[in-house]
Amino acid sequence: MKINFYLKNVLKQLLEQLIKLRPKSKILIIAGSDSSGGAGIQADIKTVTSLGSYAMTAITAVTVQNTQGVKSVISISPSEIKNQIIYSAKDIRPDAIKIGMLHSNKIIEKVIESLKKIKVRKIILDPVMIAKGGAKLINDGAIQTLKKKLIKHVSLITPNIPEAEILTGVRIKNKEDMILAAKKLINLGAKNVLIKGGHLKSKKVEDILLNKLELKVFKNSRYKTKNTHGTGCTLSSAITTFFSCGKSINRACYLAIKYVNSAILTNPKYGKGHGPINHLNSMKVNKKYK
Repeated sequence: MKINFYLKNVLKQLLEQLIKLRPKSKILIIAGSDSSGGAGIQADIKTVTSLGSYAMTAITAVTVQNTQGVKSVISISPSEIKNQIIYSAKDIRPDAIKIGMLHSNKIIEKVIESLKKIKVRKIILDPVMIAKGGAKLINDGAIQTLKKKLIKHVSLITPNIPEAEILTGVRIKNKEDMILAAKKLINLGAKNVLIKGGHLKSKKVEDILLNKLELKVFKNSRYKTKNTHGTGCTLSSAITTFFSCGKSINRACYLAIKYVNSAILTNPKYGKGHGPINHLNSMKVNKKYK
């Protein structure tokens, strides 16, 4: 009798744990593949999974790279990218979408067509333009299409300093320049803008979040490490995950920045160049980041 009672309790506890481990939301990731696993779709999947949600993908390109640089970029046809998006969303409707590397004008046009068709409201855009090692990942025509047509369809755009400079023409040297660039992106149709300040040479890292109603500055410690490959992809995926679970944009950004900082601080020190961060740093996110 005692054994049966004990087994029942064990089974009950296991069932409770399994229920807790069920995905909290469904995320569709539209991005390029990084063969090194540190950035791109690989970083996105790790982030979404680590934060307790379910990841689906539409791969826009296959990159051959490692921590030291990008060797080549192989495009996926725009029509097949559109098919991936629509076919996945038709079966498992995403709660939110994260968009990363879109390297050509035709790809952006097809993604916009797909977004109009599947009608998901929560969309985060990380305008991936330059790899950590300096390789350009988008052509000039695509930049113009992104500015004129895609920005207005998303809930939040998350450029770093070089990307914000390319998109706005503003030379960014300080926080005031970041705010000016963010205002220009709002004028282009963005609803919310998060400009990441990691490229500025300051003691603290300041990221600014701007919309038409408020300005929020997130100030955090700067960690002395070269192992920051994939931080932009990870941040935007983390924001998407928190946002999909009902957090506000403001709160989602705050929690995602905490997650990325923790991932940098606990990076595994892999590779000879710009190494990856630790996406598994927050498996207990429910307890840590409420």
